[in-house]
Amino acid sequence: MYEGKIKYPVWLMQEKKYGIGTWPEDDQPREKLHSKSPNALSNAELMAILLNKGTQDKSAVDLAREVLSLTNNDLSALSRMSLDGLMQVKGIGIAKASAIAACLELGRRCRATFPKRLSPVNGSREVVEYLRTHLEHHTQEVFGVIYLNHANIPKCHQLHQGGITSTTVDIRVVMKRALETEAVKMILFHNHPSGSLQPSAADKSITSRIGEAAQLLDMEVLDHLIISDQGYFSFADMGLL
Repeated sequence: MYEGKIKYPVWLMQEKKYGIGTWPEDDQPREKLHSKSPNALSNAELMAILLNKGTQDKSAVDLAREVLSLTNNDLSALSRMSLDGLMQVKGIGIAKASAIAACLELGRRCRATFPKRLSPVNGSREVVEYLRTHLEHHTQEVFGVIYLNHANIPKCHQLHQGGITSTTVDIRVVMKRALETEAVKMILFHNHPSGSLQPSAADKSITSRIGEAAQLLDMEVLDHLIISDQGYFSFADMGLL
């Protein structure tokens, strides 16, 4: 009979010493998720499941907490970080950083599902929620139009990226797309990466010019929405149309 000491692989010894598997069962994220629900887990516990294991001196949850501390537990800000930014945390290599980035992007795409039809009651709320998710990762201004036909079925087009002025937004392209999509109404939108919600003179000018062009084709501009991480500004709500 062999009586020598069993030699476990180094990674297994580290996982035995520092891994989640050594915790009481109720405190283990995977078991907690299985016995309760994902809602019962903290951000750090959910990320720990994603990371799978920690390092020699940090558990997976400790490692997750350190990643989250990069943005003060702000998942939206974390989703905008580069892989190099995530790898600032000791123990986060390219594989773990890629897994975090991929998971956050899947979450963003899930939230960014565009409504198939806009109702008069919920239309603006649905549009704002979609646009916030769609635009939050852009560091430059993005201008676009949501075109609606007689059945209020929307088609969203991003038409320009960069500063919004009457010379950079081609009104002919805006109206050409309107005709192609058989639109009768449209909602203009753009983001303010700076966070400001106040419309500039250029914002007001382009809104007015597109509105005039739409009237010539028996179309209506319902709104122009400015989206930022501080909320949104509606030209229609403020009586600026």
